[in-house]
Amino acid sequence: MRIGLVCPYSLTVPGGVQSQVLGLGRALRAQGHPTRVLAPCDGPPPDVWVTPLGNSVPTKANGSMAPLAPDLPAQLRLIRAARDEGFDVINVHEPLGPGVAITTCVVKPAPLVGTFHAAGVSGAYRTLGPVVRRLSARLDLRCAVSADAEELARRYLRGTYERVNNGIEVATFATAAPTPTDGHPTILFLSRHEERKGLEVLLDALPELSRDVRLWVASDGPDTDRLTRRTSGDPRVLWLGRVSDAEKASRLRGATLYCAPSLRGESFGVVLLEAMAAGTPIVASDLTGYRRVARPGQDAVLTPPGDAAALARGIQAVLDDRDRAAALVASGRVRAEQFSMDRLATRYLELYARVAG
Repeated sequence: MRIGLVCPYSLTVPGGVQSQVLGLGRALRAQGHPTRVLAPCDGPPPDVWVTPLGNSVPTKANGSMAPLAPDLPAQLRLIRAARDEGFDVINVHEPLGPGVAITTCVVKPAPLVGTFHAAGVSGAYRTLGPVVRRLSARLDLRCAVSADAEELARRYLRGTYERVNNGIEVATFATAAPTPTDGHPTILFLSRHEERKGLEVLLDALPELSRDVRLWVASDGPDTDRLTRRTSGDPRVLWLGRVSDAEKASRLRGATLYCAPSLRGESFGVVLLEAMAAGTPIVASDLTGYRRVARPGQDAVLTPPGDAAALARGIQAVLDDRDRAAALVASGRVRAEQFSMDRLATRYLELYARVAG
């Protein structure tokens, strides 16, 4: 089966949807299905089987800044590439994302499967209800990565949805060479630096932790400058900036603990699964999306969102109790295998065959 994967977000900007699309593409190709990803790229594409559609423009969406490509040249490249490739099926991720995703739905050069990732609220869905409902009707089959994502889509778009949880490439994280920590207990934060991801809550918790604890802060975002000024002169905090996929896996393997202090808007905790695959214990916010991945007290310690004192207590408890940390790691490894990208690819192939006829 010849498969096209369309991503509305730039593949050279780190993001959950982007990593899912690329990982799924690799898994489908490994199973013998010619697969090509069509997406914006700000610079060279990440692989030879990616067709770059042009540069992105940061666009405010769902409380974040999305790297979309709404310009006319990107749409023309998408149309030409989709028609030239002769796909048996096209899987559009975030199919109502402005730019190339919507264009794919409008043009519909092949049977379409749409995968909905977003959860929480959507101003565009609310404001453009009749328009987005008509566009979504172009999809031959709809998928949602979580109950939260399905609830949002059903609220505004109606219709029925297949549940396809996100997946991870387990071996990538399980076999990565760990980054050295110089003997210090080290916490890793990997999300975008914006209010809903909770980095400021983690920084509020840091003074309550043992003085030998170190914090690795990866990625960047609109709050980066303000938060780096806040920690200026604190040797415990290392600001890494954007990291490659390889460094991400190595940092996860090397860290003593992974922390995900998000406040809201998480439909599915892929990064928690990546930490589990890397063998790293987790302390995260007690959000519905995270609970679907990490069972409280079994795969991770979950604390109330926005409560810095509770977050500090949870982190310190895991750092102080090696047996507890080992139990979280053991359970997490098993849990990560249940969400492998290979399993996800097999599930998608069943759905693709249904619409490809």
